[in-house]
Parts: sequence; structure tokens; C-alpha cells
Amino acid sequence: MGTSLSDKECIDRFKKGGEWGLLTSIDLRDCDPKKIRSKEVITQFSIDLCDHIDMKRFGDPIVVRFGSDPRVQGYSLAQLIETSLVSGHFVEETDRAFIDVFSCKEYAPKKTAEFCQKYFGAQDLKYTVAFRT
Repeated sequence: MGTSLSDKECIDRFKKGGEWGLLTSIDLRDCDPKKIRSKEVITQFSIDLCDHIDMKRFGDPIVVRFGSDPRVQGYSLAQLIETSLVSGHFVEETDRAFIDVFSCKEYAPKKTAEFCQKYFGAQDLKYTVAFRT
């Protein structure tokens, strides 16, 4: 599962290390098919995730379904936040989700990833953390 740093260690490094941004890339497998195919669920997820990680949304989430190739067809999400962006793509053919949270305000990467896993009923979770300088 993702990074070897705990949430506390990530936040401490972010605050003390002069990092500009924190990026968590979350890969979910075997999601609940109904949830990742629902514009309403994905829209509400964006709102709930921002509340969960204490990020102030800038405008409404943008959720659009597209893709002529079945391999990538599904909804994509873009949610501006005052400190950067939450984005995601939900692949219908494989019931997978790829979510990125990028912010110049600290948040807990592991708790964020676990929130996403639970929200979409994913059976498998992998996440990585990057510090942007």
C-alpha cells in the first residue's frame, strides 16, 4: 500500500521541509460498478472528499462521461479547490478509479486514500505520495 510514511510523517515533512505541494495518487480496483457509473455519486463524492480533507471547494465539481474507446470510457472529475485540484477518472470496463489530490495545504494521504476506497467500495487500494517542491 503506497508510501512508507505515516500520515503524521507526511504532514510533518510537508510543514517542515518547505514543500510547495502534496500529491496523492490513488488507484482503486474492483469498485462498486453502480457507484463509478453514477454522475450523482461521483459529484457527491467530490463534495464529501473535500469536506473530509478540509479543503475549500472553488465552484462546483465538473463530472463528464466520455471516451469512444471502451478501454477508457467513463466519467472524469475535476474539482478546483482553493489550494489546487482534485481529479479523477472512473473506468467502466474494469471497474477502476484513478483519483489525484494535489494541494499546497496539508492533508492525511492514507486517510484520504482509505476514504476513497470505502466510498467506492473498492476491493483493492494502492496509493503513492509525492512532495512537490
